[in-house]
Amino acid sequence: MKKIIRKLKRTNRFARYTYYLLSVLYLISYVLFAKNIISLVGIETFIRYLALFFFGSYFLIYVYFGLYNLLTKKHLKLYLLSTLSFVFIVLFIIGAFFLDLIYNKLASFNENEKVIYTSYLVTLNDTTLNTKSLLGMIDDKSDIEGNILANDIIKEQKLSQKIKMFASNDTDAYLDMLYALYEKEVDGIFVSSNYITLYSGETDFESIASETKVIYQASGEYNNADLNITSDKSLTEPFTALIMGVDSEYDGLNANAAFNGDTLILASFNPTTLSATLLSIPRDTFVPIACRNNKYAKINSSAAAGTSCVINTIENLMDLKIDYYAKINFKGVVELVEAVGGIEVEVEAPDYQFNHGFNCKGMVCEQNSDRQWGKHTIFIEPGWQTLNGEEALAYARCRGLYLESDLARNRHQQDIIMALANKMLQIDSYNNFKEILDAISDNIATNMSVNQILSSYNIFKDMIGNMINDIEFINIQKATLETYDLNVYLPSSGRTTAALGYYRDSLEDIIQTMKINLELEEPQHIKTFNYSINENYEPKIAGKGLRTGVSNTVLESFIGKTKSAAEKYCIQKDINCSVKYVDKNSEYYNSDIATDLIAAQEPHQGTLMEDVSSVIFYVNGATSSDLED
Repeated sequence: MKKIIRKLKRTNRFARYTYYLLSVLYLISYVLFAKNIISLVGIETFIRYLALFFFGSYFLIYVYFGLYNLLTKKHLKLYLLSTLSFVFIVLFIIGAFFLDLIYNKLASFNENEKVIYTSYLVTLNDTTLNTKSLLGMIDDKSDIEGNILANDIIKEQKLSQKIKMFASNDTDAYLDMLYALYEKEVDGIFVSSNYITLYSGETDFESIASETKVIYQASGEYNNADLNITSDKSLTEPFTALIMGVDSEYDGLNANAAFNGDTLILASFNPTTLSATLLSIPRDTFVPIACRNNKYAKINSSAAAGTSCVINTIENLMDLKIDYYAKINFKGVVELVEAVGGIEVEVEAPDYQFNHGFNCKGMVCEQNSDRQWGKHTIFIEPGWQTLNGEEALAYARCRGLYLESDLARNRHQQDIIMALANKMLQIDSYNNFKEILDAISDNIATNMSVNQILSSYNIFKDMIGNMINDIEFINIQKATLETYDLNVYLPSSGRTTAALGYYRDSLEDIIQTMKINLELEEPQHIKTFNYSINENYEPKIAGKGLRTGVSNTVLESFIGKTKSAAEKYCIQKDINCSVKYVDKNSEYYNSDIATDLIAAQEPHQGTLMEDVSSVIFYVNGATSSDLED
């Protein structure tokens, strides 16, 4: 050994230090590269480890033959080996940086362990609080924004006003509080900092941002409840995923629990057949809300209680286990579409003129990403075209220009998702890739682990293979839940809400289609087939056109009708009914209704029939003998 050291000291200094330096750099860069490449679990395992073996073996070769050439003064061979080693070092550094970037970006998709929640005390613009003011608060002591932080505001600001509690197990206590605020029943309410996003989509609160003001606020860091929503299912087997759109006014994804739930897309995916089924669930669909003792409400209201409530509600509705979820800030669509250079979408022509204060002239017109009208309004011509980021978001948000409202908006959002998926498979540069990755990581949160995301590599490889072979990269089947108008009376607030019921056979067809795609049921083979050359073939849309078996009905109004009509209705519905005559001194008497006709009824018309066990009809009486009947 001493002999070798003495020989080394007599070698060319430049060659010797080149050998030392490259040996150290190679080893360090190789270790960094190996650490990152080993983390890519499930991606070309054999190739990855073969590459590590090759580069590791080369290092030993370089150390041995480099030393031999250095000692024998064969400098040309040493420099050739050193040049190759330098190339490998550069590749290792670039590869390690690139892989580390991807891994960290994928890790940022996961929910944070801690979440900042913020509660506001909100009043109407023309309200001034004083010691006699009445404040509204949610009674649930586990509600962070509605109760816990609300009490923090009371303590910090030393508020002495009386508090009116709103029952959290009602259909939507926050919505009830808002109505109480607008109707001057309370002077201020404690709500989530997302309250504008949550309720500006409601008809009565479209101008809530300009009609209310924040008086006080309090924030706190708490454990993220969404971390408990996990799945051990691999993406290499059929799975379900729920996409929840967070229509935020801000860049990036606001991490606290509440969001508006206006966009709910349930997808089933089979990685073997590369087939997916997409169902957009209308925001106003009236269903049992899991976290409110299964009381009925619009499905988007479940989002005010957080991700778990939405998932549990949809699982109960669909009779399907939801494996994964992704919360997406729709404002991030602007960045993502710009990163891919625009998307190709066929823009549906409006069929209804909603009053924006100006004429859209047959075009789609909508607020910009900052929800501004006027000179900031986005106009989009109907037809097939390339949309930029602002146009794509405007098209995804617009519902007021279509008779089908939310149903039309759901279709458009599906079109945008499919167009984005197609465009993202055409990445052609590192900068383009990084822009897309940045846009996604800033605007998405999911319960998929990094390793689960990486397990989708083979799926994407098969998709790209299909594209190369000019085959549709993924077979997407759309589903449509057929709905009908359902105006429901809500006893908790004394108001009627415009909701949507659904047809059970439509829902069952969608569920069966998804279960077949998930390989939970065997497909039913068609034994007969009719075809006409004069008819255009259209792919089957699960659930579409099936309109039997309503999900809910409401109690009809019999005010102004005869008692015989009411009694006939009760027999048909198999419910107990009674008739009571009332005179002018009764609270149920209606001077606008003729004698012997129904003046009032209990329960109120529009009450869900499943909540109705009996009905009392109050008939305007004319004589004392009538009243004694």
